[in-house]
Amino acid sequence: MGEQSQAANNGCDPLEYFAGMIDHCYDAAELAKNQGRPIVGILCEFTPRELIFAAGGLPVCLCGGSAETIPPAEQFLPANLCPLIKSTFGYQVTGRNPFLKWADLVVAETTCDGKKKMFELLAAHKPLYVLELPQKADDPEAFEHWVAEVRKLRQHLEARFQVVITNEKLVEAIHLMNRERHLRRQLADLLTAHPPPLTGRQLLEFKSIISGLPGHLQQYERAFDYYRQGGRTSPAYASARGPVRVLLTGVPLVHGAERVVELIESCGAVVVCMENCTGLKPILEDVDAATPDPLRALAAKYYHLPCSVMTPNRRRFDTLRALAGKFRPDCLIELVWQACLTYDVESFHVRNLCLGELRLPYLKITTDYSPADSSRITARVAALCETVRDRAP
Repeated sequence: MGEQSQAANNGCDPLEYFAGMIDHCYDAAELAKNQGRPIVGILCEFTPRELIFAAGGLPVCLCGGSAETIPPAEQFLPANLCPLIKSTFGYQVTGRNPFLKWADLVVAETTCDGKKKMFELLAAHKPLYVLELPQKADDPEAFEHWVAEVRKLRQHLEARFQVVITNEKLVEAIHLMNRERHLRRQLADLLTAHPPPLTGRQLLEFKSIISGLPGHLQQYERAFDYYRQGGRTSPAYASARGPVRVLLTGVPLVHGAERVVELIESCGAVVVCMENCTGLKPILEDVDAATPDPLRALAAKYYHLPCSVMTPNRRRFDTLRALAGKFRPDCLIELVWQACLTYDVESFHVRNLCLGELRLPYLKITTDYSPADSSRITARVAALCETVRDRAP
């Protein structure tokens, strides 16, 4: 961690520092293992990282973003399954993810059916704890069930790692994650500017698979100052009419699966806002650290995540309204991974909101991790951008 902090202050462009994000995370995880700290793998934003920190562990996101690990996974999983699920399990099949190898526990969140059944296969290889998500976002009884689930996770971490998660430790972890969420929101808010000082693809570089690392938090602060004061700007903004501003919604863009954002921005657009789980969705709300019951406050923050597994999922549409008002996009693009049924079905409502209420051009992109359809996607995005420019006064 000392080397990481030193590198964080060496004056380099923050993007150059985060180009080595995986290496920094590897060093942090290796140090944690050497110190006897448990590594806990997570696969969804619903798992409260604060509980893992309070247990003395290190939470690591294990979601797969590589197309190369999908064919090995298809020996065990159906081909017509979400690429994120297949890629994630493919890392287990190939043994290519050191973080998964090091994991002392994997928290398996019951989001979609595909993940739930994949977890049964993963459980044959790794210690696994199932965190059951409620499905009814507006049901008070469902929330109470969720509070009980978070409490049971706390108890499981305590028993497994022989620790006591005190309220004091939990509040300390809440402060840490609140700070990280605040810093990442600050960075994202820079894209409200016309033109933005960085691209959506550049902003994605600041997403780490391990939260709370001191070097990363320092770089978030440096990056905010760097870009606010006129740091490096994308050549795509050289157009006299400026870039087409895109609000991107839908599935997460995990590390290694950023292709669609790159294609969008190759058309002279800029993704000024990402509503998804690798964007603003998980960092819009903090945890109330002043409450007498920090576990309940923690449960409330995560319960409010507007995921498509919830029904009805009104919070997602409220979030899209608010983000559209704040970031002033020219259009909305919805990304759906093939076989992601919850987001695919919910796109009907997103389209209606976009065209009817927000009155923005809308494009839905359904794809997987393969680059085979890149030319088709580029052509469709280019046509959308032309539509936006034709509408401009």
